[in-house]
Amino acid sequence: MEHPLPNHSINNFIFGNEAEIPWSFMIVIYPYITGLIAGAFVVSSLYHVFKLKAFAGIARFSLVVAFCFGIFAGFPLLIHLLQPTRAFNIFITPHFTAAMSVFGYVYASYMLLLTTEIWLVYRGFFVEKARETNRFIWKVLTLGVTDYTPESAKIDRRLINFLAGIGIPAAFTLHGYVGFIFGSIKAIAWWATPLQPIIFLMSAVASGIAMILLMYTVLTIRRRGERCDADLVRKLATCLWIAFLLAFTLEMLEVGYAYFEQGHHWSLIGPLLRGPLHESYVVAQIGILSLPPIVLLGFVTLVKMPRLLTIFLANLCALLIAAQVLFMRYNVVIGGQMISKSDRGFVEFHWEWGGREGAAMAIAIMILPFIFYAVLSRFIPVLGEAHPAEPVRSGDDRLEEKRPPAG
Repeated sequence: MEHPLPNHSINNFIFGNEAEIPWSFMIVIYPYITGLIAGAFVVSSLYHVFKLKAFAGIARFSLVVAFCFGIFAGFPLLIHLLQPTRAFNIFITPHFTAAMSVFGYVYASYMLLLTTEIWLVYRGFFVEKARETNRFIWKVLTLGVTDYTPESAKIDRRLINFLAGIGIPAAFTLHGYVGFIFGSIKAIAWWATPLQPIIFLMSAVASGIAMILLMYTVLTIRRRGERCDADLVRKLATCLWIAFLLAFTLEMLEVGYAYFEQGHHWSLIGPLLRGPLHESYVVAQIGILSLPPIVLLGFVTLVKMPRLLTIFLANLCALLIAAQVLFMRYNVVIGGQMISKSDRGFVEFHWEWGGREGAAMAIAIMILPFIFYAVLSRFIPVLGEAHPAEPVRSGDDRLEEKRPPAG
């Protein structure tokens, strides 16, 4: 005799505490912004650590972009908290068995390292400004030391290279730890995989490179009215292609492993991908935002094309990949919470435009780093200027700056 209530007869059962999804847009853009930090820092390290001179013109620019996004990386979490004034308790009452508690120290340590490296890069510029204007703010930024000799610049460059070297594993830890937080939650099948930190990390590097490429092109052409360096764009596109191929391959391996295993996880993930996440994951993330950039970036990297076509295709792919990583964060964060705790059925996600965690607030937070960059770039040279950490002493004992070779 068959059971009167077979499994398929109650396949849409959810518990009472699943009326709404608790982690909304704020927890989507939080890992997205931290990923941009890590990816932008990697671009900077290509020059400071690996000595690839092709990236010398955007090494400092990448550092500043990483800093601008880093300043606002914690904003989504603060807005998500019901008591944001208690956020600093994570530092004064450490609990090292809690993943988020440890992340507070990881984030603070990385931002300290990034701030120190930027200060060393701009120390020569701060000294020059303090001498020229005698303003208090520039004297504060020099920490009271207004003597900047070639020997000082040489020491600063060594410290910059050292900090950039230890900054790479620090940046990887920063965003890999975000993936670890999700991957260590065993109760949600869509998250519980040891590949999650690596997938998050590689997609972070791809999104950061894509953002640097987009910002570099827009700022060079629109704001400065200069010719965009097609050779630099091609090299950035090559790095972007490699990073995105690794990220996409790892993500497909994770889904493919669950599919061929045909275990309990796939009994939950399969209906999720065929149902609530079909449009956002299968159609948008994979079909529209992943496969075309992989093909087009291959042409940009391997085939010599006209200058304008190279720049256009590279930026189009960068835009698609930046959107792909954002969709990936949405599909992971929101999609994982759609699986009911009863393992039968899915929780519906209700979009909100207004409110504390609505889409409008998420868009506003994403815009803030760009506004901060626009303000910051009015006071310090960021893109296309002389390198402030390489002064030489002229005959009248004034500081002059070496200009890097064009392109």
